[in-house]
Amino acid sequence: MIITRSPLRITLGGGGTDLPSYYRKHGGSLITAAIDKYVYVTVMRPFTEGIYLKYSKLEQVETADDVQHPIIREAIRMLDFRTPQLEITSLADIPAGTGLGSSGSFSTALLKALHVHRRRMLHASELAELACEIEIGRLGEPVGKQDQYAAAYGGVTCFTFNPDDTVKVCPLNTKMPTLFELEDNLLLFFTGFSRNASSILQDQKHRTERSDSAMLENLHYVKALGLRCLEAIESGKLTLFGELMHEHWERKKRRFSGMSNPDIDAWYELARNNGAIGGKLVGAGGGGFLLFYTEEHRRLRAAMAKAGLQEMRFKFDFEGTKVLFG
Repeated sequence: MIITRSPLRITLGGGGTDLPSYYRKHGGSLITAAIDKYVYVTVMRPFTEGIYLKYSKLEQVETADDVQHPIIREAIRMLDFRTPQLEITSLADIPAGTGLGSSGSFSTALLKALHVHRRRMLHASELAELACEIEIGRLGEPVGKQDQYAAAYGGVTCFTFNPDDTVKVCPLNTKMPTLFELEDNLLLFFTGFSRNASSILQDQKHRTERSDSAMLENLHYVKALGLRCLEAIESGKLTLFGELMHEHWERKKRRFSGMSNPDIDAWYELARNNGAIGGKLVGAGGGGFLLFYTEEHRRLRAAMAKAGLQEMRFKFDFEGTKVLFG
């Protein structure tokens, strides 16, 4: 049996500029942090031929072409299992549709497990690109490259997405006390809404491809804002980083009418009145987790708990996708 795990992630700045529809013309850049909430995948060889899948559904099929789960189907095809004899199981700490990049984490964990099963080793960059090839290239999903790279590498990292599809990976040049302070002052609260980000990302993709001026101006601004966030964190100016998060959220809401809703707006305002310097929805928007930067932890936690929002405590992950057993 082989067991792998991939971390989920939170975006700290520049989100949305990792979609090919944007970076292939303008270049993209963002900061992301992997966290200690994970997607797990196990791969083993059963006694009988066929493919046995256990995720939110159960599948038992004979060939890869019969697999309903699109990522699993394409991963098995990619590795050319001609007479499959596989049992694949997936588990996650957090459900899908909550904005933490679970699809990219699943893809990297699955590919890592299948390659270990075939006695092949992958560098993090190769693993991330293979995951992108499945989700973006083969399945045509309107997603970016952030999730796959954040999962594969782990850490708190600045990724630069170049027009030629290459990716520059730069861990933040940050002193450890600053990193610990950042970790302590970032709080995550679940809104109770899960959502499919596809409609939001499809809208962004189509408007970017049409060179919609409002969308491009928004993404240009957010990319520049992400670089300001990078400078603030690396220089230890974390209060400034919190203020930039608020500025980012105000810009992000203009990108799509379904980005927020009255409940989310009310919770955000409540948080701002109770110690949150800045914050935003993590992921494409519409639901999932609210991320806040605060130096008044107890006050903010009490206000959010009274409003009925559950906190998810976390630490940063610096290991990326890894093999736990096998």
